[in-house]
Amino acid sequence: MKNILVTGGNGQLGQALKKAADAYPQFNLLYTDYQDLDITDAAALASYFSAQTIDACINCAAYTAVDKAETDEEKAFQLNFQAALSLAEVCAEHNTQLVQISTDYVFSGKQNVPYTEEDDTDPQSIYGASKLRGEAAAAGYNPETIVIRTSWLYSEYAVNFVKRMRELMQEKQELNVVFDQTGTPTYAGDLAAAILDVLLYKAEHPDAAIGGVYHYSNEGVTSWYDFAVTIKEMTNATTTILPVTSDKYKTAAIRPAYSVLNKEKIKNTFGIAIPYWRDSLTKCLKNM
Repeated sequence: MKNILVTGGNGQLGQALKKAADAYPQFNLLYTDYQDLDITDAAALASYFSAQTIDACINCAAYTAVDKAETDEEKAFQLNFQAALSLAEVCAEHNTQLVQISTDYVFSGKQNVPYTEEDDTDPQSIYGASKLRGEAAAAGYNPETIVIRTSWLYSEYAVNFVKRMRELMQEKQELNVVFDQTGTPTYAGDLAAAILDVLLYKAEHPDAAIGGVYHYSNEGVTSWYDFAVTIKEMTNATTTILPVTSDKYKTAAIRPAYSVLNKEKIKNTFGIAIPYWRDSLTKCLKNM
């Protein structure tokens, strides 16, 4: 395994993979974004894969505008479902290992213990439904597909909660943040390293049957409110953070009230150590 295609190369996870790749010299990562390769175009995918050997593909491309998806269902399903299916087809044809990135939004959020990979899915939003269809299509077409669900992704790159909170704390004296949604932040740098560790394991154990669904987020549990308070403390901001319930902060899409992911499967299968969320947040803020 050498050439690894990264779709959505300009997004948070794609950029995190660029940084993490320095520690994996055995891999040659090839980054594309929609300007370079339209993954909704099956003919374009066939042409790209025929022109060179692609040993693995990490599909970071996704429609991630959660609220906009509620009124833009066709585009959400085109990118999150149809493109995932097309990638699975071309990867199967070329014997390419596919890693499909998915989300905690595939769950209802009505549980009160960490979700395992075997728990029933029940997305409450168009975004969650489109991502679930995408992971089911990718894995259904090729059982060797590796699906990695993650949650509350943030990084030094693109638009995310941490960057937005830092900006708002410089602009406003007071902020309202919901406290009744519980989950775990995931630093994109940690997720990127975990994905490359999974592919390294596959390269070293080519006959291992490791296809299936895995969960990855940082360790620990928090609320969006406590996440914001921690960002405030670590950046020495003076903004007052006020806890509010979700009904005071209306959004088009329903967010899972509880989306803590159980990570035992990915840790036990690949021997991956997962950092605690506060430690990773400290690292990210230093990098900013």
